[in-house]
Amino acid sequence: MSSTCNCVAGAARAIKSTTAFRPPVQTSARRTFASASSRFSVPSRELAGFKSQCAWKAENNASAEARRANIAQGQLRMFSSSSPRHKLKTIEQVRARNKSGPFNLTAAILFVATAGGLYTYFTYEKERMARQRIANQTKGVGKPKVGGPFDLVDHNGKPFTHEDMQGRYSLVYFGFSHCPDICPDELDKMALMYDKVKEQCGVELLPLMITCDPARDTPEVLKEYLAEFHPAILGLTGTYDNIKQTCKEYRVYFSTPSTVKPGQDYLVDHSIYFYLMDPEGDFVEAIGRNFTADQAARIIADHIKDWEKPLKKDRWA
Repeated sequence: MSSTCNCVAGAARAIKSTTAFRPPVQTSARRTFASASSRFSVPSRELAGFKSQCAWKAENNASAEARRANIAQGQLRMFSSSSPRHKLKTIEQVRARNKSGPFNLTAAILFVATAGGLYTYFTYEKERMARQRIANQTKGVGKPKVGGPFDLVDHNGKPFTHEDMQGRYSLVYFGFSHCPDICPDELDKMALMYDKVKEQCGVELLPLMITCDPARDTPEVLKEYLAEFHPAILGLTGTYDNIKQTCKEYRVYFSTPSTVKPGQDYLVDHSIYFYLMDPEGDFVEAIGRNFTADQAARIIADHIKDWEKPLKKDRWA
C-alpha cells in the first residue's frame, strides 16, 4: 500500500516539474509567428462586408426566381382560364373535371342547332332549285310552249287580253258553268288555294276561269256562277274562234261543237288543269287534280317567293 502511494506521488512531482520548466522563447520568433498569423487572418470589417454581399446576392437570386415564377404563372393564365391541376385537392374534383371533358350540354345544343340550321337551309335550296328548273324547262324558246296572246271579255263585259295578266302570277282554269261535278269541285279548290296564297304572299295571284262553252257562258252567266265560289275569281268568255284559239295556246283540249242551236243540249269535254303563269306571262307549272288545296297553295306560294323581279301591284290594287 505504501509503495503504491509513493509511486503516485512521484508521478505527480514529475508532471509538476515538467510544467514548471518553460524554455526561453526568442522574441523574434514570436514576432515571426505573429506576423505569419496576421497575414492569414481577415479583418472583421472585411468579413462583415463579404457576408453582406453574399446576403445581397442571395436576395437577388430569390427575387429573380420569384419573378420567373410570376411570369410563368401569368403565361399560364393567358392561355387557360381553368384552374390548375395542383388546385384540385380531392378525387371528386378530379373526376368532375375529367368527366365533362371538351363536350358538355352547351356544346351539344350548339352542335344540334347548327346541324338543324344547315339541314333546313340546304333542303330549302334544293327545293328552290328544283322549282327553278321546272320553271325554266317549261319556257319555250321564242314562243312559249303553254300560254300566249288572246283577246277575250271578262264577266263584267270589259275587254281582257294576255297583257292584263302582266305584273303578278295568274292561275288559269278552263271549265264551263253547266259542268255537273268536276268544275264545281275544282273551283272550290281554286277558292281555297287563292285564300291560302293570299295569307302567305298577299294579293299576288289572279284567279281566272276561261269558259269552254262560249255559246251558253255569257258574261252575265259567268258573273252569277263564279260569285258562288269566290268574288276574286274572274271569268273570261268570247266568240267561239277566240275561245278555240286561247285553248290552242294553252294546249287545252275541248270538244264543244262550233254550231249550236238555241236550247240544244250537247256535251263539253276539256282538260282539267290549273295553269300557273308568272308575271311575265310565261308558263310555270301545271297543277292537276291529284294535288290538294294545301299542296297546290304551297307550290304557288313557293314560286311567288322565288320571284326576284318587281311586281306591278298598283294595277291590281
